[in-house]
Amino acid sequence: MLPDDTADLEPPVPEADAGVPVGEVAANDAAVAEAAALTEEVSALARLYGEPLLKLPTDLYIPPDALEIFLDAFEGPLDLLLYLIRKQNFNILDIPMAQLTLQYLKYVDQIRLSNLELAAEYLLMAAMLIEIKSRMLLPQRQADLDVEADDPRAELVRRLLEYEQIKLAAYDLNAIPQVDRDFVRTQIFIEQSLIPTWPDVAAVDLQQAWLDVMKRAKLTQHHKISREELSVREHMTGILRRLQSSRFVEFADLFDIAGGVPVVVVNFVALLELAKETLIEITQAEPFAPIYVRLAYSPA
Repeated sequence: MLPDDTADLEPPVPEADAGVPVGEVAANDAAVAEAAALTEEVSALARLYGEPLLKLPTDLYIPPDALEIFLDAFEGPLDLLLYLIRKQNFNILDIPMAQLTLQYLKYVDQIRLSNLELAAEYLLMAAMLIEIKSRMLLPQRQADLDVEADDPRAELVRRLLEYEQIKLAAYDLNAIPQVDRDFVRTQIFIEQSLIPTWPDVAAVDLQQAWLDVMKRAKLTQHHKISREELSVREHMTGILRRLQSSRFVEFADLFDIAGGVPVVVVNFVALLELAKETLIEITQAEPFAPIYVRLAYSPA
């Protein structure tokens, strides 16, 4: 039988291993905690506010079309047709319409399940393929046999060849290096001195500046016109006095060139007035001969 005081006994406390220091025990505990945290980090599905998320929330809703993966992306019906033709090494000038139409419709059915609006353009091309296929299956009439009929695939082949040329040209343009995609412009910032340094002025530049100033000054110069009193009667008297001393005077000798244009004009008007009043005679011996002026003959 156990003694009565066995209920008061406590389990013995294990003593620390005398051969392991206390510092090493603490280091082992820290390593175990770090390994546990690393395992928890690896098994976490995501991080929410910096904390690892070990399981999905029960109230989380994920839409069915939240993630879609397209292995092959086409930019239109012609792109899809060209892909199918090149993939199976079909002759683009002799397209097997039955096989090509069947493959095209399979792809269109996949598009209709996900995006009906995107499939509208592809459905239009599918209708065109079916029409071409049906036209090729129809028996030809005797009139068509006599005259070579056009191939129903000709228009489709022409559009495919044009699209392929444009697509190859787009690839070539895309291969050209572009700014901010393949390279960036180098920008250098130079700190300028606080003291301005003025460039030296060449003598030719100074001369050109002076000529420009003179050119502008001539545009704004003033021209003063003064009125000069010239009498026709005085010039008429002077011509008569000169003719009295000479029998014949050459026409050009009657004008004073040094007096300027106004004096010459008034002198010529005075000469015309004298001829009008028949006080002088203007004669010429022959054509192109010198012109002479003399007093008019008046009988005594």
